[in-house]
Amino acid sequence: MDFINKQNRNVVLAFAAIGLLILPLLLQQGGNAWVRIADAALLYVLLALGLNIVVGFAGLLDLGFVAFYALGAYMFALLASPHLTETFPAIALMFPNGLHMPLWVVIPAAAALAGLFGILLGAPTLKLRGDYLAIVTLGFGEIIRVFMNNMDHPVNITNGPKGLGQIDSIHFFDISLGKATNWFGMDIPSVTLYYYLFLTLVVISIIICHRLEVSRIGRAWMAIREDEIAAKAMGINTRNMKLLAFGMGATFGGVSGAMFAAFQGFISPESFSLMESVMIVAMVVLGGIGYLPGVILGAVLLSALPEVLRYVAGPLQSMTDGRLDSAILRQLLIALAMIVVMLMRPRGLLPAPEHGKSLKNAPAAKGA
Repeated sequence: MDFINKQNRNVVLAFAAIGLLILPLLLQQGGNAWVRIADAALLYVLLALGLNIVVGFAGLLDLGFVAFYALGAYMFALLASPHLTETFPAIALMFPNGLHMPLWVVIPAAAALAGLFGILLGAPTLKLRGDYLAIVTLGFGEIIRVFMNNMDHPVNITNGPKGLGQIDSIHFFDISLGKATNWFGMDIPSVTLYYYLFLTLVVISIIICHRLEVSRIGRAWMAIREDEIAAKAMGINTRNMKLLAFGMGATFGGVSGAMFAAFQGFISPESFSLMESVMIVAMVVLGGIGYLPGVILGAVLLSALPEVLRYVAGPLQSMTDGRLDSAILRQLLIALAMIVVMLMRPRGLLPAPEHGKSLKNAPAAKGA
């Protein structure tokens, strides 16, 4: 990254922007499946950016981040599907044409709900650190999943393990992202339209995270991460800063969950398992914890790698005459890749520049 200096930064950013804009058009040549992989990668980037606020900036190990992802998805699904009107006659009378909330209502509602639960999670865990905090957040994530799986009786709110379907696609005025449209004589499929929406949200999120990182709030988070006792002694309100980190990170998860529900059109508790939380944490750690370019790189690689390895696991399975299951073999290859990365790059693929590097290279003081 040394070649990206102040002189050519704008040129690099311009080329990157052009590349990201034409990427789905190039991937479309190989079919919609490749564009869907890019869409999923952008959703995971959004999740990783949110978790990076909690883990990377504030140093709070959160293993239940998928809970906020689930809350945002279910909020969108309930407000943009016929489930509530079919289950509750009172709501059907209030909305005879169905409960189809617009985008500017659903997304803030998903972000607000996830942020509220983020604060509720952070409040009782303010005095916990390290492994103890990780265990509590892990339990919180599992509690949310179990609740979603069992809230179908006595009152059917989430439809339990059956999940919620018939979820509305996102609409922009007269444009529906759920079906192909024609721009300037060119047919743009639905997956490509969602790509541009997700890319816009990711760019906005990167700007927000960068501004937070260089702000007083971001510096307070980093002070807490390095030494909470020293930060408190310097006058930082560690309680409020921790709650703010949990709440801010959770809102990113809520927005990403809402986008996931709209993109898939169907959600169920199986989509928000513990492994999802583990993978999001792995994205942040393997990419470069606390460093935005590293987090983005880690999210893109770990979200796209399982899909790319499908084309590797198949031939390997054929070589063993089908003795090895392709899904297990694919997970094995992912695990081996993660182990190799951690052994060769213990600080991540793209770690943050080391602080105090100039002091290490400076000549030793006289008499030392």
